[in-house]
Amino acid sequence: MAEMKKLAKDTAIYGVSSILGKFLNWCLVPFYSYVLSSSVEYGMVTELYAWTALLLVLLTYGMETGFFRFANKPGTNPEQVYSTSMFSIGGSSILFILLCLVFLSGISSAMGYGGHSDYIWMMAIIVAIDAFSAIPFAWLRYKKRPMAFASLKVLMIFTNIFFNLFFLYLCPKIQLSNPDLINWFYNSNYGVGYVFVANLISSIVGLITLIPFMIHIKWVYDGVLLKKMLKYSLPLLVLGVAGIMNQSFDKMMFPHLFEDQAYAKAQLGIYGACYKIGVVMMMFTQAFRYAYEPFVFSKEKSSGSKKAYSDAMKYFFIFSVFIFLGIVYFLDLLQYLVSPEYRSGLIVVPIVLICFIFQGLYFNLSFWYKLSDKTQWGAYISLIGCVMTVAGNIIFVPIYSYMGAAWVSCITFFVMMVLSWMLGRKYYPISYDLKSLFKYTIIGAILYFIGMKIFIESEVLRLGFRTFLLMLFAVYVLKKDVSVQSIPYLNKFFEKR
Repeated sequence: MAEMKKLAKDTAIYGVSSILGKFLNWCLVPFYSYVLSSSVEYGMVTELYAWTALLLVLLTYGMETGFFRFANKPGTNPEQVYSTSMFSIGGSSILFILLCLVFLSGISSAMGYGGHSDYIWMMAIIVAIDAFSAIPFAWLRYKKRPMAFASLKVLMIFTNIFFNLFFLYLCPKIQLSNPDLINWFYNSNYGVGYVFVANLISSIVGLITLIPFMIHIKWVYDGVLLKKMLKYSLPLLVLGVAGIMNQSFDKMMFPHLFEDQAYAKAQLGIYGACYKIGVVMMMFTQAFRYAYEPFVFSKEKSSGSKKAYSDAMKYFFIFSVFIFLGIVYFLDLLQYLVSPEYRSGLIVVPIVLICFIFQGLYFNLSFWYKLSDKTQWGAYISLIGCVMTVAGNIIFVPIYSYMGAAWVSCITFFVMMVLSWMLGRKYYPISYDLKSLFKYTIIGAILYFIGMKIFIESEVLRLGFRTFLLMLFAVYVLKKDVSVQSIPYLNKFFEKR
């Protein structure tokens, strides 16, 4: 239980930065829905950020996980692993920027942004900086410094939000009253382009703040070590590419699956905005990942490690069900956070949330091939998922629009989760508490249908009834599986005097 408390505490700290940051970034969604000219422009944001997610995976090529693996191996020097990783990622990131600048015109035209090549080169620099920054951030996680990690992440997020508000809200106000003050740098017709300018500034600020964590070590490049790391990490690249394709292919290819580009980008904007409603589940999964990845590798050789992995899976799923119910129960309120133009897409939210749960469970189940150095299996599973995603989107998106995209993602991650569990039983067996997972699946499904299918006309009474159901679930969990004393920051209020 002490191990679970430590994992929960680190997850909570990472979660504060993740939840706060994602929430603040999510607040930009309603902001964009009101300040951008239409959902078409937000569709452009959704599409380009989907591409950057893929490029970030390509430019880190599994080295983040490789760093944790080799930094924890007996006989290796963690600082040497760290510096070698930065040499590798830094060199490839610089090469990526140069290639993008050389072929900028062709890339922009191929993506349908021939008139906005500036968007493309800004996103290229952002991706390169973020890829390089991933290793220093991994170093902070390895050194068990969640507060430093969280603080720097929050700083970057606030910087991004500040400049979004500055360019898209404050500057138009200033231009009306005192245009000469800002006309030397501000173009009122640039619109959505300032979203990318704000992100670029944020990434640069983040890189600068990471410098103290890069200059204090002895920089050593070890070519032999790098070859070993690449041999371990490159299969994870295939896994990562396939994984991000499963998450983002629908948004990358959505505009290209319809003849009417304006309609496609408008629908993508609606999908992208409503997809963000599920960000709380994604935040929890990401916070758990930040804490769980170094925890898994550090506990590999200790006795009882498999029991710890099983417990972590169970608690992750319990809290995921709680978050799922909390979001779907209060969609009646959450809908007001986006403009009416986007609300037709709220029907996709429960599917997106279930998809995030499957992603989190798959992440839990994926460690068997990382710990047993059989990462090729992760690549195989991800490739299967990638094929399902590509084929499913091409077939169903033109027919069912974003509903087809959401269902394809959900089914794909379910299949990947099951495949990883089946293979894990053979190569790295862990006795997961399947009984508890099944129990909470049934409880969650029953509470969902009770809360959503019982019609109560009064919104106040309806939300009150759903809150009561959510509290029942919380009480049951605290009574059966989770003690309040084990929850970081809440336990101090329940300490025995």
